[in-house]
Amino acid sequence: MKYLNAVLALAFVAVASASAALEKRALTPVTITGNAFMVGSTRFYIRGVDYQPGGSSDPVDPLANPTTCQRDIPYFKQLGINTVRVYTIDNTANHDACMNALADAGIYVALDVNNYKYSINRAAPAASYNAVYLQNVFAVIDAFAGYTNTLLFFSGNEVVNDPTNTDCAPFIKAVDRDMRAYIKARKYRSIPVGYSAADVTSNRYQLAAWMNCGNATDRSDFFSFNSYSWCDPNTFVGSGWSDLVALYSNYSIPLFLSEYGCNENPPRPFQEVQALYSTQMTSVYSGGLVYEWSEEADNPNFGLVNINSATAITPKTDFNNLMAMYKANPSPTGDGGYKTSGTPLECPPQSPNWNVSTSVLPVMPVSAQYYFSNGAGKGPGLSGPGSQTSGATAQGPGVPASAASGTSTSSSSSGTATPAKSAAGGNLKGQEGASSFALMAAVVAVSFLVGATGSL
Repeated sequence: MKYLNAVLALAFVAVASASAALEKRALTPVTITGNAFMVGSTRFYIRGVDYQPGGSSDPVDPLANPTTCQRDIPYFKQLGINTVRVYTIDNTANHDACMNALADAGIYVALDVNNYKYSINRAAPAASYNAVYLQNVFAVIDAFAGYTNTLLFFSGNEVVNDPTNTDCAPFIKAVDRDMRAYIKARKYRSIPVGYSAADVTSNRYQLAAWMNCGNATDRSDFFSFNSYSWCDPNTFVGSGWSDLVALYSNYSIPLFLSEYGCNENPPRPFQEVQALYSTQMTSVYSGGLVYEWSEEADNPNFGLVNINSATAITPKTDFNNLMAMYKANPSPTGDGGYKTSGTPLECPPQSPNWNVSTSVLPVMPVSAQYYFSNGAGKGPGLSGPGSQTSGATAQGPGVPASAASGTSTSSSSSGTATPAKSAAGGNLKGQEGASSFALMAAVVAVSFLVGATGSL
């Protein structure tokens, strides 16, 4: 009996420890009500930074490097942010350490699902919208759906960047639609999916309307855009931000700034923070993300910190200025004037700045349907060959021969089937596994004792 008691006590401690670790790492997932993000019944405002150490010249996944996260997260907490946006994700890497550490710090993550190899090519959108590309997108979703601090997914970033390539818009929206359909098919929680638009005034509103028109299954969960029009010293009216509020006052889904922080007059005082988190804007906007965390050679005078080494950084004046503005301008109490419901917009008519003549979206490549039932499987990571020119001749991984004959209005790919892969673990799934393992170990131990002694 004493052996049994000892074993059960150890099992209880193991299960309790695993459950405590699970609770520690779980943040309440962000949801959407009307045109606002919510945590439970409380309005959630994005107060964050765009986080891509190394910049576009060194596209690596910062969430796959625990040393980088250990270095930067204490400064995130000091700055007072609740969100980071990451542009480059390796869907083959393990992200548990960084995502759990961010959750412990109360920080959510906004993720781009594309990278420079796997994305919609604005010069050839139809060919680049294929099953090889979608497999990479779905693999990113698999890798992060299990984390409660995954805030949202960006279906694209600045794909449309002038009036000549608005023909990309149907393909952007098709990816957006496919991502939501995949999340639903895989029975993940409802993680918001939307787009990050370029700061192009000639068609930005048309693109916003386009992403929030048509069938319910086609419309985005949110819309965001990159804005650098407030260059200090300036004012709410002088910067044109008052116009941005009036323009989108009838927008029925959450809207936020996916990049902001004009650097024409460094160091930046970030006076726009006062307006962004005031009731001047919160009825329409849900905060924003400052560009960017680290000083990079390819984008000088945008960084909040200088990276000295793998383990050390030095905050710049911009960091201290932003920290002071965050402290002086907390998010409003109450609901901030958000709309609990609203009406989607009409799809924009074709015009010289908007070369889209129909609301009908490209049909998803038939061979990509396989992933809805079986999961995306192992993603290509950052070392894959890319997908932009895959088109109809691509050999998409994980696609059975029975699906290879399908066609679509855009492009398709085919290949051979690979074993289905379950959804990637996160801060919930990993800890549930630990609890189950501890309980299993206890049962095995008890069975062993019973067999050895013949009694309890």
